[in-house]
Amino acid sequence: MAKTTAQIKILTIDIGGSHVKATLLNSEGKLLMDYEKVVTPVKATPDKLIVAIKTLVKDFPAYNKISVGFPGFVKNGIIKTAPNLGTAYWADVDFTKKLQTALGKPAKVVNDADLQGLGVVSGKGLEMVITLGTGFGTAVLLDGNLLPHLELAHHPIAKNKTYDEYIGEKAYKKAGKAGWNNRMKKVLKVVKTVFNYDRLYISGGNAERLTFKLDKNIKIVSNQDGIKGGSRLWLTQK
Repeated sequence: MAKTTAQIKILTIDIGGSHVKATLLNSEGKLLMDYEKVVTPVKATPDKLIVAIKTLVKDFPAYNKISVGFPGFVKNGIIKTAPNLGTAYWADVDFTKKLQTALGKPAKVVNDADLQGLGVVSGKGLEMVITLGTGFGTAVLLDGNLLPHLELAHHPIAKNKTYDEYIGEKAYKKAGKAGWNNRMKKVLKVVKTVFNYDRLYISGGNAERLTFKLDKNIKIVSNQDGIKGGSRLWLTQK
């Protein structure tokens, strides 16, 4: 017998450079439990990360499906790059298959900013999400549907610096709050010109460090806002 939407529980995992977080959602994106987290393993190989995830969720209630946001380029569930975890470990790894084997449930893996995007956008027009954390993540959606992922973080923004190097966590510590905010003003100007979005959403741990006035069509959102993407991933993506 097929499960009704009310019975569906989705394990949603957010993999970051410093922590792996997880929770359970219902089909409407409502949290069924508080976040739990573990430290991201040092030398975060696929096998080590699988062990960390299994440890994290071993006492979770039962779930039917798995959604994962991964910090890198993901194509059809296969990892292509993982700049904050080590691309040498991850290139061409079918992480979807590994998760399904390890946890015994159907899984979908997408870029972490894409997962956030599904969770926070209004679903109307061209919308963009950027995440400010260890690195710089981006997602672009049209009428609530993910467009092909672009790793804008790897594109040069200033001299020989990529977005990751220019406004990532290491850059914040080196440039200081004022210097980093000046850089963010430049980045937002470039993004606005290039994408001409209807709305921009800013998420991630460093979003709260922005000190200048944002345009009316820019909104700061929390990671918890974005977690709804874990359920929408199964509703909107084939």
